[in-house]
Amino acid sequence: MISLPGGEFLMGSDAPGFPEDGEGPVRRVRLHPFLIDAHATSNARFAAFVAATNYRTDAERFGWSFVFYGFLPTGFGPTRAVADAPWWRQVAGAGWQHPEGPGSSLAGREDHPVVHVSWNDAAAFAAWAGKRLPSEAEWEYAARGGLVGQLYPWGNRLLEGKRHRCNLWQGTFPSHNSAKDGHLGTAPVNAFAPNGYGLHNTTGNTWEWCADWFSPDFHARPDSPRENPQGPLSGVSRTLKGGSYLCHASYCNRYRVAARSHNTPESSTGHMGFRLAADADGTARSV
Repeated sequence: MISLPGGEFLMGSDAPGFPEDGEGPVRRVRLHPFLIDAHATSNARFAAFVAATNYRTDAERFGWSFVFYGFLPTGFGPTRAVADAPWWRQVAGAGWQHPEGPGSSLAGREDHPVVHVSWNDAAAFAAWAGKRLPSEAEWEYAARGGLVGQLYPWGNRLLEGKRHRCNLWQGTFPSHNSAKDGHLGTAPVNAFAPNGYGLHNTTGNTWEWCADWFSPDFHARPDSPRENPQGPLSGVSRTLKGGSYLCHASYCNRYRVAARSHNTPESSTGHMGFRLAADADGTARSV
């Protein structure tokens, strides 16, 4: 884990985005020192957890998870699509060990981030590891890598010349991914250069669960906490940060550091994962 000193930083964004996401306003937030993983939890690490505990994920208990339609083989049977996002298909048998459904495996992807894990699954793994999920504020502070007010962990330009710094959709979404960044789906957890704090892939690759309940207006309230904020006390969905390999500017530019999304705690898809945090002394207080 990487040790970060905390302190004051500017969180959020006032730039036009998705009003329903509640990115703004930019606010001055102060954090206690904390630890955070350099990269997302890998398939190999999650497999060790399952082997030690016989844990069954929410997707395994439900019997299905959401898979991107472009990953389904030709001739795959009928699947139910999500109404407002038809590229997501409900696939029986899809889960962390079978990311594209029955017949797929983790062979060659042991160092890729585990996906098809719900917030509940991430929290269970964290408890086993003696750690916790990061708060949204901790996640954003760490993802910024010491930069102030920049769009991405490395600056304001998505591309540096022809050099790709993250794993996003390249081409025309959702029909054609040119994979110019080197990856059609997930990439290894340390595939791209780290940010200024040593964190890998805080933009793209997989969305990452945070501890906080999600609210579109909590942070805009005058009485919203600015010292080590933990988000609202309750809610319907949990916060996600970072974007994924499916993000594309044509429909979803939520791969900016300040951007945020959310999903219900039991939900799982092929593009959501997590990394862990802990207090500076290595303990896992509840956030």
